[in-house]
Amino acid sequence: MRNLLMLSLIVLSIHAHAKFVQGTVYDHKGFALEGVVVWEKGTMNRTKTDVNGFYSIEVNGDQSILEFMHEDYVFADKKVGNRKVLDIQLRLKPEPTEDLEEAVVERSYRSAKLNATGAVSRALASPTAGMYMSYDQGYYHNTEEYATIHENGFKKVLDDALSTFSIDVDAASYSNMRRFINNGQLPPKDAVRIEEMINYFGYDYKNPTGKDPFSINTEVAKAPWNEKHLIAQIGLQGKKIELDNLPASNIVFLLDVSGSMSAPNKLPLLKSAFKLLVNELRPQDKVSIVVYAGAAGLVLEPTDGNDKKKIMEALDKLQAGGSTAGGAGIELAYRTAKENYVEGGNNRVVLATDGDFNVGASSNASMERLIEQKRNEGVFLTVLGFGMGNYKDSKMEILADKGNGNYAYIDNMKEAKKVLVNEFGGTMFTIAKDVKIQVEFNPAVVQAYRLIGYENRLLNDEDFNDDKKDAGELGSGHTVTALYEIIPVGVNSEFVKDIDPLKYQSNDQKVTSTTDELLTVKFRYKDPDGEKSKLITKIVGNEIGRSSDNLDWSMAVAGFGMLLRDSEYKNDLNYANVLSLAKSAKGSDEFGYRAEFIELVDLASRMNARQ
Repeated sequence: MRNLLMLSLIVLSIHAHAKFVQGTVYDHKGFALEGVVVWEKGTMNRTKTDVNGFYSIEVNGDQSILEFMHEDYVFADKKVGNRKVLDIQLRLKPEPTEDLEEAVVERSYRSAKLNATGAVSRALASPTAGMYMSYDQGYYHNTEEYATIHENGFKKVLDDALSTFSIDVDAASYSNMRRFINNGQLPPKDAVRIEEMINYFGYDYKNPTGKDPFSINTEVAKAPWNEKHLIAQIGLQGKKIELDNLPASNIVFLLDVSGSMSAPNKLPLLKSAFKLLVNELRPQDKVSIVVYAGAAGLVLEPTDGNDKKKIMEALDKLQAGGSTAGGAGIELAYRTAKENYVEGGNNRVVLATDGDFNVGASSNASMERLIEQKRNEGVFLTVLGFGMGNYKDSKMEILADKGNGNYAYIDNMKEAKKVLVNEFGGTMFTIAKDVKIQVEFNPAVVQAYRLIGYENRLLNDEDFNDDKKDAGELGSGHTVTALYEIIPVGVNSEFVKDIDPLKYQSNDQKVTSTTDELLTVKFRYKDPDGEKSKLITKIVGNEIGRSSDNLDWSMAVAGFGMLLRDSEYKNDLNYANVLSLAKSAKGSDEFGYRAEFIELVDLASRMNARQ
């Protein structure tokens, strides 16, 4: 009996110290490595990395040692310590002719220790040398920056019948959120922009058939998180232009090669990602490369798209080091683009960085002023974010929003392929600019409404007709989706609040007797080289039908975002509801993006349950 009691106490003690460790395994070139066996030494606890190089394993405690094994790579092991996240890069096994000296190099790079400031030092070597990165919860200094988001609330139609905003095709928030969850953390609330999560996915909207560059698709159904409320979906489908019919491109790669870009998921991943883009170039396209660290420089003069070897060799030569003069880099990149401007063509700067500018113009305000000056030069902007720890999302969002641009976050090669290959036309070729949406709600049937997401894209009502006001761009084949949550007339709701009667004007307002219309939505857009906007109007009827997979999927993604943000409007929504809705609406999933979303929801649910 005593032995049994002692055994029970030992088991309980072990269980009390058990914890989960998660991370990503990279190969010798900085790519995510699938199929690595991760084993807790001396136990039967083991797992394998997935297609994104990600693993998650429960270990017995801080003294546990993780072993990493792959048939093509040198064996590595690492003590867990107080870490919850442990990333590691494996070294390719040496050729049989190599001598023992290689093993000494391997061991030297596995002996990185904490530096004097307490931050984790990284052993960095040539692309063929081994290294690991580990992020200690107690020591790792996270300086990531996200703009504050104040969630849109309900507005009474009798007080505010118009809702005006700019479209947003960015999807950076989704892949950044995925990075957090795959690293074993729920993302910060301000890192979650629901509209970008929704617009990460394509939808089965009708293709445009008229002279306008996009079709308009609308649908209304009951809200899954509140059966008394409705969801109105507004979807745009951009016209897809075949690659052979796209205009010639003048592209300037603006690449951050400062010291902060040395990690495997920064410059090494950047170079591999841009090689995918180079492979999509045509002979009539031209590419220049501008780099910046302590200063900016042109490292590749304009080069024809069919000279891929020369472009890739220039990429291969890039090394990280120095401070970050982002402002100087932007100035040189735009000057290079203007010097090689193609009339009627696609003139674009593609900026790749972690956003950690620290020399010259570097504040959010100064970067906003700089990029606003450049957007009127006829050059579009694509912003690609890389890395973690010092990632400046707020700065890159400003650059894309204010610079006639789009913004994506590249956390692995699969995302690079999505943005730069699968969605090449949408990322690189604009078919409509300054696209604005204005919705007028019918007070006879709508008591109150709220726009889900788009908090940083809201416009004043008068901005809709002002062609000087900047708005978002739509790329070839892109879809854009917006959701409104609606409280119908007659529904008692805690979210509808009254104000005191006005003293100097009448509170009596005449309301239309028309009840067969729910809302009217208006769109304004300009041609890519145009200055005068065009207007489209569509009436949405007061008809509530059975929701399509398009609407169900977008509501599932919105619901997931509301849970991650702990929205006050989520009502009784939970992760199980989101999973059920997403699984039922998965539909066609050519590239596996929707299946991955379902996995992320499941992971987030488990993490939330442990908190």
